[in-house]
Amino acid sequence: MTTIDHKLRYRSAARTHVGAVRERNEDAVLDRPEIGLWAVADGAGGHQRGDFASRCIITALSEITPPPSAALLIEDVRTRLGRVNQELRAKAADMGPRAMICSTVMVVLITDARAYCLWAGDSRCYLLRAGGLRQISHDHSYVQDLVDRGEIGPEAAADHPLANVVTNLLGADDRLALEERWDQLVPGDILLLCSDGLCRALDDSDITTILCDHPVEAAADRLIEAAVARSAKDNVSVVVIACLS
Repeated sequence: MTTIDHKLRYRSAARTHVGAVRERNEDAVLDRPEIGLWAVADGAGGHQRGDFASRCIITALSEITPPPSAALLIEDVRTRLGRVNQELRAKAADMGPRAMICSTVMVVLITDARAYCLWAGDSRCYLLRAGGLRQISHDHSYVQDLVDRGEIGPEAAADHPLANVVTNLLGADDRLALEERWDQLVPGDILLLCSDGLCRALDDSDITTILCDHPVEAAADRLIEAAVARSAKDNVSVVVIACLS
């Protein structure tokens, strides 16, 4: 447990699993409660070396030395992700004109009882508060664009034939576009970071029940177990962060 300016304490756990179908795990997770930093990276399926891409992201973030302020930490995270983006682009170029080495990323930093989310792709961040679960990130995906334009409803997105098409990834473009969001936290809040392997296997009610009924470490284990039991077709990764009183 760590105290953030004596206002908020938290406990966290991170897990990753190959899933029920895939032979290789292209996900990677980061759990650094000592500096209030967590991440999930999901190597893009169908591209070369997705596992390499996700590991590059997590390795870069794991090497961060705690700076004197949250602003400098955020700047460091952004800088490192930018460098990884260029590294992946360069490595892909060496492999051939059509090669791509890509990954999603979802980063959460907690400081002064606030959560800073930074992401690219469709790995998600959820907030559970007072028993209610809501997604606080916004998917960078083809079907989410359809939902945003009103062409399909949210209920049709999960089963859409192009549901796996991601529109923003580290390594996909020379210019890295990261979306960000700040949220105030209160005691009792639970943050969940996950790759899409989890939310494709479990619905919101399943996730809510597990987070409400289990402590942090057990909740992380149970989320993975439940997704695999539902024959998760993709790798499954979770980071669970509980804000304590």
